[in-house]
Amino acid sequence: MKVDGILPFALTHVAARARELEGRGFDAGLAAEVSNDPFLPMLLAAEHTERLELMTSIAVAFARNPMTLAQTAHDLNAFSKGRFILGLGSQVRAHITRRFSMPWSHPAARMRELILAMRAIWDSWYLGKKLDFQGEFYTHTLMTPMFTPSETTYGAPRVTLAGVNPRMTEVAGEVADGFVAHGFTTERYLREVTLPAIERGLARSGRVRTSFELCCPVFIVTGDSEQAYTASRDMVRSQIAFYASTPAYRPVLELHGWGELQTELNDLTRRGAWGEMAGLVSDEILAAVAVLVPDPARLAERVLERCGGIVDRLAFTAAISDPDRLAEQVRRLRGA
Repeated sequence: MKVDGILPFALTHVAARARELEGRGFDAGLAAEVSNDPFLPMLLAAEHTERLELMTSIAVAFARNPMTLAQTAHDLNAFSKGRFILGLGSQVRAHITRRFSMPWSHPAARMRELILAMRAIWDSWYLGKKLDFQGEFYTHTLMTPMFTPSETTYGAPRVTLAGVNPRMTEVAGEVADGFVAHGFTTERYLREVTLPAIERGLARSGRVRTSFELCCPVFIVTGDSEQAYTASRDMVRSQIAFYASTPAYRPVLELHGWGELQTELNDLTRRGAWGEMAGLVSDEILAAVAVLVPDPARLAERVLERCGGIVDRLAFTAAISDPDRLAEQVRRLRGA
C-alpha cells in the first residue's frame, strides 16, 4: 500500500514539508485546490525532493480546459522527471458557474470527454499524431511545432479522477489511471458502490483492476494524549458534518439509512448555524466514516482493518507529534 501526505497551502512551507514527507517514507505529497492554486506547490515540492510522487488532489477540472490542463501537467511531469500525477475533480455546479464563471452540464460525460481530449493532446505531443479531437463539449484541432513541447522523455502524466457518485466513478474506471474516493466515505460504500462502478468502467476500456489505483483519503481520530484525542475527534466530527450537509455526498448517508441527516445539516448551513452541525453527527456515523485510534501505536493496524485489501494508496493526517512514531506507522502501512 502506498501512503501519501498532505502538502501545506502556504507556499513558504511547501519545500520543508515535501522534504519531511520524503524523509519519513511517504510515497507522495498531495496538494488540494482550496484557497490556493494546486499546481504551484507541485513545482516547489518537485524542486526539493528526488523520489516523492506529486499529485493534485484535487485540481478543479471544469475551472480549466483540456489544453491548459495538458500543458500544466506536462510541464510538472517533465520538471519532476515523471513523478507528477494529475488528480482532477468536478466540484459542484454552484462553484463552477458562480465562483469560476465556467459552463456546467452533464458532469460525468463532460469529465470523460475532458480527459479524452487531454489524452489526444498528449498523443499529438508524444506520439506525433495529428490533433483532431472533436467532441460535444471540447474541440481541439490545431497544434503547430511552435506550441509542441520538446521535452517528451517522461511521456504523459498519470491521471486520477475523484468522485462519489457511481457515474463519475465509472468514468474514472474507463478513462483515468486511478480513482480518488472522498474522505467522506465508508468501508461499506467502497465495497458496495465504488468498487463495482470502477469494475464497470474498466470493463468498458478493456482493462483490469491491477492496472488501476484506488486512492482514499482517510479521516483519522487519534492523539498523543487524551486531550489531543478529544481535540482530534471534535475536529473530525465537524469535518464530517460539513461534508454530510452537501447534497453530492448524500448517497453515502443513504446507503446506511442516514439520508435525512443531510437535509437537517443543509438546513443548518442555510441558517448559518455552523456551530450546531457537529452535534448531529452520532458516534455511530463518526466510527463509520473515520478511523478511531485511541492508541497511536495501533494506527497502521486500525487503518488496515478498514482499508486493507480495498485501497491501493491512502492519504491521511494524524495528530501524532513524535516524528519517529509517525514514520514507523507509515513503514507498517507501506509494508502491508
